[in-house]
Amino acid sequence: MMSTEPAAGPGAAVTVNGAARALVGARPPVTALDWLRGLGLTGAKEGCAEGECGACAVLVARPGIDAPTEWTAVNACLLPAASLAGQEVVTAEGLGTPAALHPVQHEMAVRGGSQCGYCTPGFVCSMAAEYYRPGRDGFDHHALSGNLCRCTGYRPIVDAAEALGAPDAGDPLAARTTSAPPPTLPHHEGGWVRPASLADALALLGEPGAVAIAGSTDLGVEANLRGSRPGLLVAVDRLDELRGLTVADDVVEIGAALTLSEVERRLSGQIPLLDAVFPQFASRPIRNGATIGGNLGTGSPIGDLPPALLALDAELVLVSPAGERVVPLTAYFTGYRQSVLAAGELVARVRVPLPLATTTAFQKIAKRRFDDISSVAVAFALDLDAGTGTVRRAAIGLGGVAATPIRATVAEQALVGVPWNAEGIAPAAALLAAAGTPLDDHRASAAYRRAMLGQALPRLLATTAAEGVRS
Repeated sequence: MMSTEPAAGPGAAVTVNGAARALVGARPPVTALDWLRGLGLTGAKEGCAEGECGACAVLVARPGIDAPTEWTAVNACLLPAASLAGQEVVTAEGLGTPAALHPVQHEMAVRGGSQCGYCTPGFVCSMAAEYYRPGRDGFDHHALSGNLCRCTGYRPIVDAAEALGAPDAGDPLAARTTSAPPPTLPHHEGGWVRPASLADALALLGEPGAVAIAGSTDLGVEANLRGSRPGLLVAVDRLDELRGLTVADDVVEIGAALTLSEVERRLSGQIPLLDAVFPQFASRPIRNGATIGGNLGTGSPIGDLPPALLALDAELVLVSPAGERVVPLTAYFTGYRQSVLAAGELVARVRVPLPLATTTAFQKIAKRRFDDISSVAVAFALDLDAGTGTVRRAAIGLGGVAATPIRATVAEQALVGVPWNAEGIAPAAALLAAAGTPLDDHRASAAYRRAMLGQALPRLLATTAAEGVRS
């Protein structure tokens, strides 16, 4: 059995702003934010402690997709300090100095992008991650979606972002992207372990109180706001066995430890329904940490990915010391935040069968358009027969209307064979409005949720008509 004692704790180092720092005092529940502030790097701050405001954003060097290494913005308030062992971090202090501002800092200053300054270092780090993104053409405004400013207003911040050109030829952070990322090495730090292999991880997860951790975007919130203290955190986010992505003739397999940003970029439009989900899933810094396996592992009834994966007829490959087994996603959830996962078992891969449905859509109803939790989520995957103008096949995934994500099977059955027009879909729309067991809560009433379900099919019909989808 692998010891959970910090065999290399005090000797472990982190490269922070170009200098090696001993990883001292990093046992859970110490976060990366608290550890960095303990070094005197107080630009990053705690605002919400749940990854919604971005005041804590820093840059970490991660394996790249379009370059060997990419600077990635993450929420330091959620990340365990222990996970930084052997890694490279840049904070706002490491980007520039008062006498030699970084280009991002300069544009923020001259364009009035900062007033009280509380949020500014986090904005600067998120902007810098986009500034150094390989192959950048313009500035992706979604890079700022996880940063909140209460006093400046976003116009001068956006002006600063859009004024940024390409990094200078001698920019050391740009040059860093051209060489290999820092290696991910096994490490112990108190109640946190980064195992060397999947087999080691599974052995540890069989111990009482052990919990798998990847991006920590859910567990970090539980620790910060609810005082959760698992007995042992087993980091699985860098295990090669969980980070593959393959596209075959009949299936797409997605490694459970890939972050949502990595899945989005590596799929590159090959699953349009997921492309509709990603921009509405939290924010860029959260998607930079959150994994597809973690989103399924939490079993939340309001997660955005499960409805889409249900509509795609996805299967999960689960792995344990006894081997692998395949479970349809429709059979995975067993109750509120409960699943068929046994002790010591992990989601290893998500399998999406091919070919895909020809008409897909994702409807998320929330109080804000972006960076919000769904009141209702509806995912559609339909095949429309162009010759007869009827629905040949229908799959509808729902979130936020039951104790688990569900398939709207009764409404699906009512759609098959009917004309794709307002009169034809009306019975199925009524059945969809009655799906699930929605509750009244602080996000929406049960009546509102049913009303939104009832409008989902007519809304899809109107969208397909506007886009010229033939029925």
